[in-house]
Amino acid sequence: MMNPSAMTLQAYKLFHEGVLAFARAEQLGMRIDVEYCERKKKQLTRKITGLEKELQKAKLIQHWRHYYGKKFNMYSNWQLAHILYDVKKITPVSTTVTGKGSTNDEALSQLGIPELDSLLEIRKLIKVRDTYLDAFLREQVNGILHPFFNLSTVRTYRSSSSNPNFQNIPKRDKEAMKICRRAILPRPGHQLLEIDYSGIEVRIAACYHKDPNMIKYIKDPTTDMHLDMAKELFLLQFMDKKIPEHKVLRDAVKNGFVFPQFYGDYYKNCAINMACGWGKLPKEGEWKAGQGISMPTGTLSDHFISMKIKSLHQYTEYVRKVEEDFWNNRFKVYQKWKNKWWVEYQRKGYLDMLTGFRCKGVMRKNEVLNTPIQGSAFHCLLWSFIEIDKIMMKEKWKSRLIGQIHDAIVIDTHPSELEYVAKIVKQVTCHDLPKAWPWIIVPLDVEADICEVDQSWNKKFNYKLI
Repeated sequence: MMNPSAMTLQAYKLFHEGVLAFARAEQLGMRIDVEYCERKKKQLTRKITGLEKELQKAKLIQHWRHYYGKKFNMYSNWQLAHILYDVKKITPVSTTVTGKGSTNDEALSQLGIPELDSLLEIRKLIKVRDTYLDAFLREQVNGILHPFFNLSTVRTYRSSSSNPNFQNIPKRDKEAMKICRRAILPRPGHQLLEIDYSGIEVRIAACYHKDPNMIKYIKDPTTDMHLDMAKELFLLQFMDKKIPEHKVLRDAVKNGFVFPQFYGDYYKNCAINMACGWGKLPKEGEWKAGQGISMPTGTLSDHFISMKIKSLHQYTEYVRKVEEDFWNNRFKVYQKWKNKWWVEYQRKGYLDMLTGFRCKGVMRKNEVLNTPIQGSAFHCLLWSFIEIDKIMMKEKWKSRLIGQIHDAIVIDTHPSELEYVAKIVKQVTCHDLPKAWPWIIVPLDVEADICEVDQSWNKKFNYKLI
């Protein structure tokens, strides 16, 4: 490792060059379909109005209106929380930092109340219309968006985006993502290429904690950590992610247990998320036959009942035991690193990243553990963005970098250059970067999606990098 002053200089140089590379992308901008945005806003308004009229007839909403009278506001989270948790005495799925029942989308969706599902749909459509499409229309200049990519606003030394926030375009909700990405177009005769670092935060975490089991998973393509954990958490002897029902269970464990555990969540939330969120099983009472998502044979409740797990309470206790094994046996070196890293921060009051940045200030334990990983993972992308930009400028490509979203780079690509651009991107991201930063001790990988010529960003499909 370099001495501290050299590391600080390296960090400064990365951001200095990053600002210049981002500025060129910002100046070029990205094409927006103005006519589509205006038309879609009107369509969404009609749909929202229709859904609101239907929802007004629901018993929950009528009770809510009767309780609050003239002060009734269907979009007040405070009123909704009071009606659900204080008046109707419904047990919340999760709570806020102040101990009140949560009204975020995930918490409401897990309550299994049809009226709330309709309300969430309306909320989503309003946000798509007023937050995203409105921003596209407001910020475009002659059909071109010029979003800013900032390197001075996030304490983890990651980037942010503004005017509009290009990094905040929906991704998890497929409908919202499709509506928003339909508005983004390539230059005439070009196609959009998106390059995404695969599992970059897990890989960079391994460079910090050096857990041999984690490194083995990363280096051996025949292994699958999420599949292994899915078999354990759903008590299955055999799983194949090519089977649709098994793929859902693998995704449930990946997003409902493995990643939450890495970021500091605990077994109770994980159990609720996997069983009730992904698995669609009820929170209250004993599970009955025929409940939950489909399995290759029967339903999830049928399977759990056959394994002597008949309620969320019993499943939560099982997940607790899995969590203990996860950290005390499966990834015990990672656990030791977390404890050591936290003690070091408490002693010094700051933490140093492998990329040369120093983070100071009051941080919770989860922030202390996640900041170096998230920051360093982004710096890998930034270094790659800078190097691709340098090659692009030197060789005078027709293709141009136009944006960056967390672990992904978006390139407005000329079809005649597609194969060459893809080859350069693969070389820079997966081979040149580890040579420049020897502390990267695991292989890196990127995935690519491409759109057909003149097609919008929502029409992307997988593109194999060689």
